Amino acid sequence: MSKHHQSEVLFARAKRHIPGGVNSPVRAFRNVDGDPFFVDHASGCHVRDVDGNELIDYVGTWGPAILGHAPTVVVEAVREAASEGLSFGIPNPREVEMADLICDWVPSVEKVRMVNSGTEATMSALRLARGFTGRDLVIKFEGCYHGHVDSMLVAAGSGALTHGEPDSAGVPAAFANTTICLPFNDPQALEDVFTQQGDEIAAIIVEPIPANAGLIFPQEGFLQFLRDITQKHGSLLIFDEVMTGFRVAKGGVQEHVGVTPDLTALGKVIGGGLPVGAFGGRADIMDLLAPDGPVYQAGTLSGNPLAMAAGLAQLRELERINAWEKLEQLGAIFEKSVRDTLKTTGKDYTFNRIGSMFCLFFTEQEIRNLDDAKTADLEAFKKYFAATLDNGVYFAPSQFETGFISTAHSEADLAKTAEVAAAALTNVR
Repeated sequence: MSKHHQSEVLFARAKRHIPGGVNSPVRAFRNVDGDPFFVDHASGCHVRDVDGNELIDYVGTWGPAILGHAPTVVVEAVREAASEGLSFGIPNPREVEMADLICDWVPSVEKVRMVNSGTEATMSALRLARGFTGRDLVIKFEGCYHGHVDSMLVAAGSGALTHGEPDSAGVPAAFANTTICLPFNDPQALEDVFTQQGDEIAAIIVEPIPANAGLIFPQEGFLQFLRDITQKHGSLLIFDEVMTGFRVAKGGVQEHVGVTPDLTALGKVIGGGLPVGAFGGRADIMDLLAPDGPVYQAGTLSGNPLAMAAGLAQLRELERINAWEKLEQLGAIFEKSVRDTLKTTGKDYTFNRIGSMFCLFFTEQEIRNLDDAKTADLEAFKKYFAATLDNGVYFAPSQFETGFISTAHSEADLAKTAEVAAAALTNVR
């Protein structure tokens, strides 16, 4: 019997009534020539599939599981909140607490609104930027993924990139035409566009550390350049910190690099594993939102008490244990093991890491932008992915995803991972 028999049965059932058998394309294993497995239990840094196979997990719910899966402090907070009611559609104290905490931690945020996903956060921030400036055009960067917002599915990363269709069907050309897509880390391209159309550009939206085409670092001074050129032309700067917020640092990338955007999109970590998002920024911009202003945005489940309880418990625990210091220590141990393995196996692949976020690119090319990331050997990645998965280590099923370490990963877990990775890399040709 197959090692994944029950998963195969479930996937066959899923395909009958769920498009592609999955509820998000990034969960499919098509680009690694396989089928997804189904999980029935997760604890700490381990997941267990329905066939009883246990894996060391470096996907972490695609980022939110920064304390590991099902941390007691979060589970207890959700249990207490659930006993008081699952949803009100009426203001509740926890959303006020969350707003206070975000405004206290994130340098750019003076006011914040809760939403239900990262996509909602970026979509709303873009609408607000257009409403504030009275302009229509937005600049994004190739490989940066800002959720499945119609106008942002242009040279997108993550699932859109992995599945070979950067520009989604169903997006009217008129929507796509409001987006100018440029290479990341290319100041001259920005200069040229602003020289020609500066008075039409509402905003630049950027992942300050792109994490949906692998993990790409901004070159020195690039983020400050974005801040300067938007200020010069009366445009807004939007940081999409859905991936990096509260993970790279307590206040996100903007705290780490000292560049303050006008608006910030957040998600992932602030939900503690439950659906959540947020966007915030300068008070004079945020005050244009309804009911105070003319920019409409709404959500029945926004500020949901369970999501707020989970997020507050997780963020307070991160602060209590000074998790960012621990995550950097674990990340450094992981990075050393990866680099030692690469030397031992004779592979000169590029490895990028910041704190608990990482990506091993199957290319020797320096990674400055999406074109560099695309030089990766996808066939080599497939072999590596299959070998690590078969031996109890789960990385994302795509070369173009970022991996995540949690505070629940132990040095023993990292050592086991290094051993499995070394064996897998040895067999990659």
